[in-house]
Amino acid sequence: MDPALVDQVRRFNRTVTQRVGALDDAYLARGRPLGQARVLWEIGEQGCELRALRSRLDLDSGYLSRLLRALQDAGLVEVGPDDADARVRTARLTAAGRAERAELDRLSDDLAASILRPLSSGHRSRLTAAMAEVERLLVASMVRVAVVDPRHPDARQCMRAYAAELGRRFDGGFDPARSISAEDAELTRPAGLILVATLHSDPVGCGALKFRPERRAEVKRMWVSPAVRGLGLGRRLLTELEERAAARGVRTLRLETNRALGEAVGLYRSSGYDEVAPFNDEPYAHHWFEKGLGDRGERTP
Repeated sequence: MDPALVDQVRRFNRTVTQRVGALDDAYLARGRPLGQARVLWEIGEQGCELRALRSRLDLDSGYLSRLLRALQDAGLVEVGPDDADARVRTARLTAAGRAERAELDRLSDDLAASILRPLSSGHRSRLTAAMAEVERLLVASMVRVAVVDPRHPDARQCMRAYAAELGRRFDGGFDPARSISAEDAELTRPAGLILVATLHSDPVGCGALKFRPERRAEVKRMWVSPAVRGLGLGRRLLTELEERAAARGVRTLRLETNRALGEAVGLYRSSGYDEVAPFNDEPYAHHWFEKGLGDRGERTP
């Protein structure tokens, strides 16, 4: 990693934490640190399951418990079984907690206005546009990509979402049973693999490889959730699939796609894939692509 880039990120972090008051023990002069205030806000008017709260804030159980205990001691939060499922624990705001959250909202608006007020109209627009871009890129940086067992619930969820979306977008729908197979055994090493992308522990994308003879492989089941499109996740998944294929000594990577998926066609073309004659009988394909990976050396993927 470029040390200059790392230094810039650290300078940005220091400036932001100071400007928003994250260093204060009493955030927004409310007598509690930012962590407690953020948990109070995230619980929301409807309450929130503890496991969802942990996932959303990327907190470990022990730290979240300490934050909740402090809010309970202050009379702002109650923690108990969920109304629909007694096995699930849920945090809810008390009447005092709802009032405190409303006051935090008001003070947060005031803080935001105080950041914008000294700036000219043009600088305000520049700052908020830059903030939106930073937020988008920070979310992208929080997405985790890993090889998983195709039988894992996250992989299953991605596959269902993949099939459902193709069913909506393809003329005549999509039946996985008619498509060239990508069964569990075919996506389990050494025959293949599947990558699953998660954001706050929720699956948001996937892509798979089927290894073939003669140092070839095929990309299968590329899908990105609409909730995270525009973050470059499709290109990231494709790049990691290429790297893992090259690590297995693959020289030629192939894939096919449907004309309804214009964004996928654009991604493949911009990623160096050449359109070639059909190399299989996939009934849903209109475009077939191929890319040479070169001799990068075989490694353990």
